Amino acid sequence: MFALVGALVLAAAQPARAGENTFVEVTPNSAQAGTRVTVRASCDNANNQQATVQSDAFGRVVVRPDNGFLTGAVTIPGNKQPGDYPVDLRCGNGHTASTMLTVLNMAQPSKGPATGGGGTAGDRGVGSLLLVGGLAAVAVVAGLGVFGGNRRRTRAGS
Repeated sequence: MFALVGALVLAAAQPARAGENTFVEVTPNSAQAGTRVTVRASCDNANNQQATVQSDAFGRVVVRPDNGFLTGAVTIPGNKQPGDYPVDLRCGNGHTASTMLTVLNMAQPSKGPATGGGGTAGDRGVGSLLLVGGLAAVAVVAGLGVFGGNRRRTRAGS
């Protein structure tokens, strides 16, 4: 499964180009609902002007000039259904480009598995009782050892 997801991520990592220098890309291009993604785009010779990026995955975001590219960030809503969503760039100079964003829905457990601790982990009374019982048994054995050792000396001295 992870190999398939990895292959899809690598295959879709190339930005979609609509002209020599017009493209849009989303990183990561496969993302869990509720996570933040970054958008990077180029509008050819209009990278000094903002542009808009639209997708059913996250709505509309404005990308702004940043070191020769247009960039922005947006959060995919946590209740977004899994699937493939087109991401469309519309530049001020009329150029457009598209790419695809895959929204994942990998349900995460709300609580970790109940491991370790043994059968008495949830019942403090039984664990304490076992500890007291064990200490009492050790005391009885030690007392018998002392008592038995004194009897042998008494017989040997008679």
